Amino acid sequence: MVLNIREELPVLARHEGDWVGTYTLVDTEGKILDKHESHLSCQFPDSGPYSYYQINRYKWSDGTQEEHKFPGTYQDKAIFFDTERISGKAWEVDNATIILWFSYKTIPAAYLYEMIQISPDNNHRARTWHWFKNDQIYQRTLIVEERVR
Repeated sequence: MVLNIREELPVLARHEGDWVGTYTLVDTEGKILDKHESHLSCQFPDSGPYSYYQINRYKWSDGTQEEHKFPGTYQDKAIFFDTERISGKAWEVDNATIILWFSYKTIPAAYLYEMIQISPDNNHRARTWHWFKNDQIYQRTLIVEERVR
């Protein structure tokens, strides 16, 4: 199954590895609401129940840290997520872009669209989250990352 993902989602396959960066959350006027460091690991397990596995680690300047795991299943040229935290779906739209739609299970009537752009050399990513509640945008997350391995 891993081979199918790599063949059918080649842009996603280019994201394999570890990424470090910064998340900046802003309101609709551009005011910074939160900023923290990130370290993400994107994996394609050779065996087990999941075709894709992502670990997100976050660290704030006050020392607070979080880690979240996002196992994904592969079907019909998309990755599907259904964890205790989120449900969602990711798919490719061109040779550099992935779109991820997801919702947090703890935020009723809200959902996000994320656009992920990977550079041609596969070493830099730009990601934006557009947060909607009751179908109205209310904040954005701006993410800049670079590959560390």
